[in-house]
Amino acid sequence: MATYKEKIEAEYEAIKEILSLLPKDSIENLNDLELAGVAILLCNFYNGMENILKQVFKMRGIDVPSGYSWHRDMINQALSHEIISQALAENLKKYLAFRHYIVHSYAIDLDVRKIGALIKGIDAVL
Repeated sequence: MATYKEKIEAEYEAIKEILSLLPKDSIENLNDLELAGVAILLCNFYNGMENILKQVFKMRGIDVPSGYSWHRDMINQALSHEIISQALAENLKKYLAFRHYIVHSYAIDLDVRKIGALIKGIDAVL
């Protein structure tokens, strides 16, 4: 069975692979299908960050929140346990909000500017 460190390293490697797939240039000229693919990669990035937090929680004996708002609660709990900084918490909430939007909207309604801003800020979050 993998250790917490090995699980976190595996998540980090998967995140790096996701980042390598993101467009390096402007996304202004992407068609709807390509933009939807980029949006899913951003969601994958956020899911990986959550998976890392879950492993840290387990390692420290902290219960992973449950219930309707568990995603947001986990960020707040990580902040209160000083696992992440206030700045990182605020940035993660942007990716969480985007993930929520993707799950509950149509790909034809994607905003290129919002996606571009998330791509631009992703290295700082990582």
